[in-house]
Amino acid sequence: MTQTAHPPRTDGGGLAARVSLGRLFTLPSSEFVLIGSTATLLTVFGLVMVLSATSANPTAPFEGAIRQGMFALAGIPLMLVVSRMPVAFFRRIAWFALIGAIAFQLLVFVPGLGVSSYGNQNWIRIAGTQLQPSEFLKLALAIWIAAVLLRKQARLGIWHHVFIPVVPVAALAIGTVIGGGDLGTAMILVLVVLGSLFFSGVRLRLFILPLLIGGAAVAAYALSSENRMNRIIAAFNPDDCDYFRECYQSTHGIWGMANGGFFGVGLGNSQEKYGWLPAAANDYIFAIVGEELGLIGCLLVLALFGCFAVGAFHIIRKTADPFIRVATGGIVVWIIGQALINIGVVLRVFPVLGVPLPFMSQGGTALLSVLLACGVLLAFARTIPAPEKGKVAR
Repeated sequence: MTQTAHPPRTDGGGLAARVSLGRLFTLPSSEFVLIGSTATLLTVFGLVMVLSATSANPTAPFEGAIRQGMFALAGIPLMLVVSRMPVAFFRRIAWFALIGAIAFQLLVFVPGLGVSSYGNQNWIRIAGTQLQPSEFLKLALAIWIAAVLLRKQARLGIWHHVFIPVVPVAALAIGTVIGGGDLGTAMILVLVVLGSLFFSGVRLRLFILPLLIGGAAVAAYALSSENRMNRIIAAFNPDDCDYFRECYQSTHGIWGMANGGFFGVGLGNSQEKYGWLPAAANDYIFAIVGEELGLIGCLLVLALFGCFAVGAFHIIRKTADPFIRVATGGIVVWIIGQALINIGVVLRVFPVLGVPLPFMSQGGTALLSVLLACGVLLAFARTIPAPEKGKVAR
């Protein structure tokens, strides 16, 4: 019996396998590498500095570093998981993310859950772990504004289409933070809103009114508290402030920076962390960097944040998707703006606002939220093709 030869397969299965393997081994874009590597390096650098700053604790010298390390071990893989999500996923969850973040923030007002610290009620305690819900509002707000403005691209020149529903909903979200007394985080959320609006292509004249309203609101809120006014006066008139009260921490932060000089006193050899600088591992971690690693260490931190900003701005420049551009703008203004404010507070350029240094300050919720934001940026960077071999990217 004669056997007939089967014809070759034409269903494209082999081609699909080759395409899948090609995608698997495709080099990531330079933006992906730049953002991912700087985020990881800053996180590891922060863990080292938190370990050094908390080593002076006589009762539990490694507890803070271990807790921060656990959040880093959870946050970095989570960043990579989020980086594999399609852009459409973030557009679909925008409303759910914002509503969930606002509901999470409202838990700070629930008796038994809300925790007050340094005059602010912006934390909750669950199963012995203290969390700051407002950190997740920053990312949720950036994604939500991008999703809303995406549907209004043709009407961004009309003021009421720009401000509704962005301004009322953003004001509600920021109001939940101000209700807890956290002016620093509220100001960062305002930066997220302004950054998102700026990169959406909104006409600059439309910023005048919200800037005036925002400035008046901040001034009124500052004048309503003697403690806030004393901190503002201390920043701009340090000679007349009380050393043992509002000037104590800022003065020791400057002393630590001055003591470090050019090369620093050596990793682990800070003197200010031995009870002189209360927030050595938190808001004033940059002062410990300056004391132990000197100007060289401070410039290294600034260079890493600069590389991170370059990668994010390249995404904004190269993408044709308005959602990616607006969300990236809000996230990069948040992270870089907060870093500059934190460093400015340490250098006494700004009054003490209580905002952490992204990636580096001790605080698991802050680290987790910023790594999630980096995962979103990496997902956006995956949409930008890597330059072909033999060609130089412009």
